[in-house]
Amino acid sequence: MKIPLFAFTVLLLTHVGSASPVRSFDVRMYGAIGDAKTKDTAAFQRALDAASTAGGGDVEVPPGEYLIGSIELKSNTTLQLSKDAHLIGSSDMNDYPITKVRWEGRWVDGHRGLIFAQGAKHIGVIGPGKISGTPTLRGRQTPREPALIEPINSSDITLDGFSAEQRLMWAIHPTYSDDIEIRNLTIRTTGGNGDGIDIDSCRHVKIEYCDIDSGDDAIAIKSGRGMEGLRAGRLTEDVLISHCTLGDSIFAAIGIGSETSGGIRNIRIEHVKVTHAKTYAFYIKSRVGRGAFIEDISVNDMEVGSEAEGFLRISLLTSGLQDAEPVTGEAGIPATKNFSFTNIKVNGGTLVDAVAVSPEKPIQGFTLTNVTGTVKKGIALANVANAKIRDIHVTGYDGGLITMTNVTESK
Repeated sequence: MKIPLFAFTVLLLTHVGSASPVRSFDVRMYGAIGDAKTKDTAAFQRALDAASTAGGGDVEVPPGEYLIGSIELKSNTTLQLSKDAHLIGSSDMNDYPITKVRWEGRWVDGHRGLIFAQGAKHIGVIGPGKISGTPTLRGRQTPREPALIEPINSSDITLDGFSAEQRLMWAIHPTYSDDIEIRNLTIRTTGGNGDGIDIDSCRHVKIEYCDIDSGDDAIAIKSGRGMEGLRAGRLTEDVLISHCTLGDSIFAAIGIGSETSGGIRNIRIEHVKVTHAKTYAFYIKSRVGRGAFIEDISVNDMEVGSEAEGFLRISLLTSGLQDAEPVTGEAGIPATKNFSFTNIKVNGGTLVDAVAVSPEKPIQGFTLTNVTGTVKKGIALANVANAKIRDIHVTGYDGGLITMTNVTESK
């Protein structure tokens, strides 16, 4: 396609409060058609590359339906989706180059994400437009099929204000990345592996004001599997999930694990409403052979709807796939400490199921306070040191409220 000369003209805009101009690059000027039939991948990449070559800028996507394969964001570049701009993933897997991607805790060959970044800084995707993955994904395949948005080894990432839909594959999957803000997104996914957001060995992450209704986990937090994950030592750390509405059709609304071999710590969840979950609203899962640690996990102000199996499950013995090279011996038992849950509203199901815990490495510190509502079953704990359970005001359960095995209580 011949590109008109004006395609290379740079429009300078000034952001409010910014002293320096921001360059703007319109994908139409680089040959994008937006008719939902013509592949616009090359035009989008030309615009993104031009922004990068110029030192950065905003790549503007006007209204239209743009059929694209995988495109790559480079440093200092933001993809701006206008209202009524819709990106549609190509159904041809040849449009998604093969690279190394993280999948269920291991690095494998897989197709690049629809929107991909590798080693980029100061990047973003901004709405209010829409992004849809290819409708022809088949799920668990080799090579791994493409995620919707997948920055790897990148930093200072902003995803804000757009809607996304995906099936049979994770939607948003930052990996080995830092300083991430995900806010004001509406995400709809369907089918197994249809997670909404998977945070994978990342640090300093905020997920705020998102509405996610997912086929699998709405939000999952991971850090690698077996000796591969332990040797890499890339933990997930300092994650805030707040003011979100979450639903899930196959597993949990928020899941930690089961890939935890790089370590997970300092996860805060607050002001979250769970409308429905196939299993539990909040699920901490790992297994012997993962090793590493899960620590400093707090949930404050969570409301759990009636369409959930329960509020909390902790399963640390056999959850998830065992790795071909597990962490052996006592080191393979995940260490866990400082779990806190307060200001919880429940409406049916089991309040807490936390008995699948190794007696060799009990949970060190468990707090559950100020819980209201109705439940069918109460609290079951095993192998916990320094448990504090206070102000539990629930009705509707059968039998006793609390069952404890090898539990010491805080004074």
